[in-house]
Amino acid sequence: MTRRSAAPADGSDALFGLEALHAPDRQAAPTPATDHAPGDTFRDSDTARRLLPVRHIYAEPAAAASPRGRQILERFPDAQVTEVPSHWGIPGLHGNEGNVERWVRIKAETLVLGVRKSLTARPNGRSADFIAPGSSNGCALSCAYCYVPRRKGYANPITVFTNIDRIIGYLGRHIARQGTKPEPNQCDDTAWVYDFGENGDCSVDALICDNTADLVRAFRQWPTAKASFATKFVNPDLLGYDPGGRTRIRFSLMPPEDARLLDLRTSPVPERITAAADFLDAGYEVHFNLSPVVLRPGWRAAWAELLQHLDDVLPERVKRQAAAEVIMLTHNQGLHEVNLGWHPTAEDVLWRPDIQQTKRSQNGAVNVRYRNRVKREAVEELRRLIAAHAPWLRIRYAF
Repeated sequence: MTRRSAAPADGSDALFGLEALHAPDRQAAPTPATDHAPGDTFRDSDTARRLLPVRHIYAEPAAAASPRGRQILERFPDAQVTEVPSHWGIPGLHGNEGNVERWVRIKAETLVLGVRKSLTARPNGRSADFIAPGSSNGCALSCAYCYVPRRKGYANPITVFTNIDRIIGYLGRHIARQGTKPEPNQCDDTAWVYDFGENGDCSVDALICDNTADLVRAFRQWPTAKASFATKFVNPDLLGYDPGGRTRIRFSLMPPEDARLLDLRTSPVPERITAAADFLDAGYEVHFNLSPVVLRPGWRAAWAELLQHLDDVLPERVKRQAAAEVIMLTHNQGLHEVNLGWHPTAEDVLWRPDIQQTKRSQNGAVNVRYRNRVKREAVEELRRLIAAHAPWLRIRYAF
């Protein structure tokens, strides 16, 4: 199963690449809301195609033959397609150290199609009651602190799971078994919250196929549950999904100067903030992730400025229902070494052995985080900054 790509491979169409580091005032792409003609989808816009100029698709046979797989292959008709037995451990892609230098290019030009075999809703209790079986793994964005690449090794493109019907069917049965939520908790007062974007960005996934749309529409019919996902990408197509208040979108925020260094290929932070009112009006619950909080010289002043900006520009209707998660940076030795191969300047602020310690995460991974005292004092300082500049912003949890 092969098709040869007719698209150029010179990288000239990259969006939000490393060049953004050297031209911070030009980080933003054209504003998505005006990047396409009325009635067209943003998915078909020039901006979307620059973000994902897919040239090579690795596909499990069953994934390629499924209705969702055929939709994706038709969307990228010029891509070369290579059949693989599994979406994991693809020779030449995963585990290939030489791919580090092509980190951003692979995210843009490579796509993997697989069938999700494990369908499990893991208890969480922090951001959500459960982590749902995701409809993707990996991301086209290039956030330097992202933990997902740690399992793949040297390349982290999007893997789309095409058996979305089975995923939704499993979720429906799982939600039915929970019954009515007996009491409020930090996730939600009345609904069981399911995070279905743990290992990717659902707003970006919506540029590829209808998996995100299908999930949003599915949760609309489940009155005891609510979907939730975090995003760093403003995709106006989501405004037409009619979530009916059953999906919580969490816009991830950090000071813009940090984002210019660390959040490559993402929507600029001011654009994420501006989008909040549009998404609320479209029927979403809108929260924020203050994440990750990176401790570097001047971080307090930068966060104070960001919080003051939130207070200045967000309308009251957004503030009344807003809540936030505060997540301090967690890093990893392996990711540190990968970043040194493609984006070493990010490690100047991410890798701080002088104030970090070893941490074993809930999933068993050995990472590094800020030392207990440093982290505790930073969380307390951020709470004080929120109280001073955005007192309406309820903190759901901080860690």
